[in-house]
Amino acid sequence: QTRSLSSNTAAYNQARHRLPLSVVEHCCDHIFEQLTAQTAGLLPALGRRAFFFDGTSVQLASSPALRQAYPPGSNQHGGSHWPLLRMLVAHDLDTGLAMRPHWGPLNGPQAVSEQQLLEEAIDRLPPAALVVGDANFGVFSVAYAANQRGHTVLLRLTTQRAQRLAGGRLRDGIDRPITWRPTPHDRKTHPHLPQDACVRGRLLVCQVQPSNQAAPFLLALFTTWDADQKLILEVYGRRWYIETDLRSLKSTLQLEQLRCTTPAMVAKELDLAMAAYNLVRAVTCLAAQKTGLPPRAYSFTRVRNVIQAFAPLIAAAPSPKQAQDFFDQMMYYVGQAKLPKRNRERPSYPRAVWPRRSAFPPRKE
Repeated sequence: QTRSLSSNTAAYNQARHRLPLSVVEHCCDHIFEQLTAQTAGLLPALGRRAFFFDGTSVQLASSPALRQAYPPGSNQHGGSHWPLLRMLVAHDLDTGLAMRPHWGPLNGPQAVSEQQLLEEAIDRLPPAALVVGDANFGVFSVAYAANQRGHTVLLRLTTQRAQRLAGGRLRDGIDRPITWRPTPHDRKTHPHLPQDACVRGRLLVCQVQPSNQAAPFLLALFTTWDADQKLILEVYGRRWYIETDLRSLKSTLQLEQLRCTTPAMVAKELDLAMAAYNLVRAVTCLAAQKTGLPPRAYSFTRVRNVIQAFAPLIAAAPSPKQAQDFFDQMMYYVGQAKLPKRNRERPSYPRAVWPRRSAFPPRKE
């Protein structure tokens, strides 16, 4: 006699712990590779995919294992209660598909930087991709790591670093070939760099006007992409996509704070959350192919809600025909989940959060 599946939460928790992390990682990589191969996303002028890189922090449950692996931060008032990890993500410019994330401690002696995480994760990118990063990634080690693996780079530079590469003051209209070589500090932090290490590319400087009508500023970019300056600026101008993608991960998929209490379960939660994110993006791409709209014209949250409503019906359908009928209904509602076309631009607000006041005294360790 076959035993029925248990509905107890303890049984579910035991099954989660027994699931090998290597299986989870393989499934996530396989989903990403298959979806990337089956969806459009090549930049016409480049013939390859562009990936935006960015980092964020994730708050974890305060368990002894997680506090040791991901130490909490501290300041003049003492130590924090919550462990923190730094996570790096890479998202496709066109489709929004995301590579499996990479992470490490945010604090403590083993703390890792976003640049270090990128250098470790870049091997999982599709071949010959365009790596796009903000000024935090505009350093020699990132450009060299990508160039050595056959990737093209488009990186924003800080004013100080751009002036050093330009050999003087920056001005609007600079577009010159340069050879980027490591500084003594680069060699100190990356002792494995060969003596002849360099990256040949272009330094672009252009005065841009922010969409919130703030004061114009000089945008400095380093790229190994041999494309028109206007196209390069247009591609980098879409870098804000990664900010809304991170919002979808942390808010819609609730990765702002994880509840699991061991490093292995943290890894499984993050990887499987990204697998779920990619499945939502894949359904969005199907709808975009039918309508001819770009995949990013659809609301991630609305598409996720539609999938959550129809997925149990499709899985429990008594016949393939009925499952297909449910799937067609799902795609009909996904097709309606478009972002609104606003007649007026929405106001831009400074980054700020509402304070969380409490009548209770702060708890001490």
